[in-house]
Amino acid sequence: MRLQKYLSMAGLASRREAEKMIREGRVKVNGETVTAMGIKVNTREDTVAVDNRRVRMKTAYRYILLHKPAGCLTTRRDPFGRPTVFDLLPVYSDQHLLYVGRLDFDTEGILFMTSDGELASRLMHPRYQVEKTYLALTQGIVPAKKLKSFREGMILGKEKIAPARAAIRRVNQEEKTTWLTLTVHEGKKRQIKRMCQQIGHPVLYLKRISFAGLGVGSLPPGSYRHLSQAEAQRLYDKVNLTAPFSQNSS
Repeated sequence: MRLQKYLSMAGLASRREAEKMIREGRVKVNGETVTAMGIKVNTREDTVAVDNRRVRMKTAYRYILLHKPAGCLTTRRDPFGRPTVFDLLPVYSDQHLLYVGRLDFDTEGILFMTSDGELASRLMHPRYQVEKTYLALTQGIVPAKKLKSFREGMILGKEKIAPARAAIRRVNQEEKTTWLTLTVHEGKKRQIKRMCQQIGHPVLYLKRISFAGLGVGSLPPGSYRHLSQAEAQRLYDKVNLTAPFSQNSS
């Protein structure tokens, strides 16, 4: 198989990130540095290394649903010592788990993590329009007519934002706040917060309540669970990818 796919299936990185590693000269095949795309490797006979550390094909993939709490970074480690999502997964700290899309430090909710780099890459690719639903508490009373801006799409700075589904869930007249549900299929930086700011109603609290049809359910903040095989299968189906359940570890 192609080298970048091998690295992705080993859970080391998404395929795009693996290509970057190859271009940077960080990958060796049988002791020789490889920088060209399209190199193929024999998964049983060739030795592949990244940064001089051997990479082995994983015999099992992991599919984890984490309820990220607020006050936690979506990264592997933080130079300032702030808590990260991997602090909540100590048993997997030495494994190549990839998070699929980030959540801001102060945002809580569903975060899907997997060791299947190709699945992670496709779930994040705009082509597959994987839906994410958020519950947002916004400042002020949001008039129903303003939801039209979400539904028609927006221009934020120089970025064009695709149409989103939007609904008013609850209004608190006394506190002058509005609860909204917003469903998007993009993953632009701080997208929900920027969209709400655009219509003049800043976000006070934000939670991702659903990702690709997977809901937070009764999972407490800071805890996680493994997906069932049926749940993982639905993710593969969404992105037109064959599920490697001969190697599954759910």
